[in-house]
Amino acid sequence: MKKILISSCLAGEKVRYNGSDRKINHPLINKWDKEGRLILACPEILGGLSTPRPSAEIINGSGLDALNKHSKITDINHNDLTKEFIDGAEKTLEIIKEHNIDIAIMAERSPSCGSCKIYDGTFSGKLIHGEGVTTALLRKNGVTIYNENQLDDIKE
Repeated sequence: MKKILISSCLAGEKVRYNGSDRKINHPLINKWDKEGRLILACPEILGGLSTPRPSAEIINGSGLDALNKHSKITDINHNDLTKEFIDGAEKTLEIIKEHNIDIAIMAERSPSCGSCKIYDGTFSGKLIHGEGVTTALLRKNGVTIYNENQLDDIKE
């Protein structure tokens, strides 16, 4: 059976910036979990960031811009975390390749995992259309990305 990558916070691990999770309860996720198909990954932890940590946003762009060095990722204290975010994205891609994964379920709004919407980089709570760094790298490598609000769209 094919493995599916899921953001660790969506699987109940307390790895979000504030030390919480965003555990989702959905029949498909529960089924895949029972079948042993889920591979958990938190790109931010894989990139060396701790929990808890100050919130971070992509400044002047989206994940692809950060990968191409046209924007950066900083925390609310203005510390540049671009390297850590890109390192985490690359380590997540290694996991994808190791397990021959072609579907990932990523946490929406995250500067790593967002797939449709991310915060605008002003730390004001405003959302914009865009994707996180890890999502951008995975898509660039042919992985189909869903977020927690699109689970009913997944065709097995």
